[in-house]
Amino acid sequence: MNFAAQLFYSSYLSERLERLYSPKPALKDSEENDPFWQREELHLGPSQPSGSYKCGPPISNGIAVRRPTLIEPERLKDFGEEELLNGDVKVHETKVVGCPEIMLMNPPKTRRVSEFRIVPRPPIQYLRFEDISAAAFRIQTGIQKTPCTYSRLSKQYGMEIYLKKEHLHYTGSVKERGVLYLLSSLTQEQQRKGVIVATDCNFSMAVAHHAVELKVPVFVIMPSCCSSPRLRIYRDYGAMVISYGSTGHDSQNHARHLAKENGYLYLEEDECPAYLAGLGTVGMEIYEQVPKLDAVVIPAAGQYGLLAGTAAAIKHLNSQILVIGVEPEGFPLLLQSLKTDSPIKDMHTNPNKKLYGDLMERSLGVNTFQLAKKLVDKVISVSEEDSLVAMLRFQEFERSTVDTEGAIGLAAILAGQLPELRGRKVAVVVSSANMELELVRQCVDRALVLDDRVSKFTVQLGEWPGDMAKLLDVLSRQDVRLLDVCHRRHGDKSDLFKAKVECVVETRDKTQSVQLRKTLSERYPSICWLDR
Repeated sequence: MNFAAQLFYSSYLSERLERLYSPKPALKDSEENDPFWQREELHLGPSQPSGSYKCGPPISNGIAVRRPTLIEPERLKDFGEEELLNGDVKVHETKVVGCPEIMLMNPPKTRRVSEFRIVPRPPIQYLRFEDISAAAFRIQTGIQKTPCTYSRLSKQYGMEIYLKKEHLHYTGSVKERGVLYLLSSLTQEQQRKGVIVATDCNFSMAVAHHAVELKVPVFVIMPSCCSSPRLRIYRDYGAMVISYGSTGHDSQNHARHLAKENGYLYLEEDECPAYLAGLGTVGMEIYEQVPKLDAVVIPAAGQYGLLAGTAAAIKHLNSQILVIGVEPEGFPLLLQSLKTDSPIKDMHTNPNKKLYGDLMERSLGVNTFQLAKKLVDKVISVSEEDSLVAMLRFQEFERSTVDTEGAIGLAAILAGQLPELRGRKVAVVVSSANMELELVRQCVDRALVLDDRVSKFTVQLGEWPGDMAKLLDVLSRQDVRLLDVCHRRHGDKSDLFKAKVECVVETRDKTQSVQLRKTLSERYPSICWLDR
């Protein structure tokens, strides 16, 4: 540093120190409350002739620049340029050193995905209880809470039986629960365009009804073989019914084509979470309606979603409650899948399509199978005869007409396949009651025969006057109902002097039927009881 610069710097520093350490005049009242950074003696730099320093940002070429850093007096020593020694100034030469060289880091090494340790995440639960409770809240205004009443059959079978009467819904099926929540979960755009279904089943009926209630356009494609009364039901719901094709497959293919071409949403019964969650609300209601429940018997004939959803709700509320699934012997899809530990796609069996609807077209999904495998305690199958007898019990003791799918849960108890439930409290889900009237009549007639309530026999009578009257008198004394009688005089060539009489009678129960057989066999040795 040259002499002139050194002299200027020394004089400037002396002036600044004198101003800093000279006695301060008393502050005015207006200055006592001023912030310390606005006082003139706390600012570095040459004094401004215009007076006090402006605390606002400085202006350069009309643009506000960054405000200078404010330094307090006691921080002056941190600069390291001078030291105060007894009022004298000691000046040090400053040596400018270049900035240190900045070393750039190497870019991070690219690592393969396989080099990272993959921490397995917990599997996502497909159907949560939160989903079921959300569905229950959403559909509570559109679905009635069905009763779960004590059955008069309880004393007859040695257990407390409570029937969850899901067949009392508007369309006669439990599937309304899943359909309503499924339709409510659709986007507004999908609801505006509309939905389309095919085939005649409980699912399609529920879609037709609730879609109209939600102001969603609905189209139903039916094969030409569908009966007129069934078509009238869909039209009464408010759906647009289109008859196409001769089989269910033809109508389904046409429905998919219309959905693709016109932007409709094609709906079919599957295992989507919304549909299963809606069906699972049955389990929540059963748990609330029947305290201290021990077991729940659920039909699984074409309704595996009902079994899986109800089991998910019941097991979450109380894992000690037994969940039992029942399916027909003619189509034990779930039972065989559990044996092979994998869902079976095709069953080489031919169940009665009149009794079990489109059961052969149902499939067991992977997620539904996993839920059933994890949550269902037992799966059994019942015969067609036991289901028909169970339908008869519903009509006699419950004053209700249900179909075979709805009665299959009670059929397992009637057949004696659940002896472990004796003395316990059991809830049985009655899922549906959609059966044509003529088929109901045939099922009742067949069930009376299977239950040993209707008997048919032939007997040979002589040509003497009054023999026929004597037979009718015996039947009257036994208090049986004569349903049909046929008198054939030329039916048997072996004896020209005898006539063959064929009778169909109805008894109160199996005990009366045994007594009738004993009485007639003693009086008429030629009697022949016809097989069922």
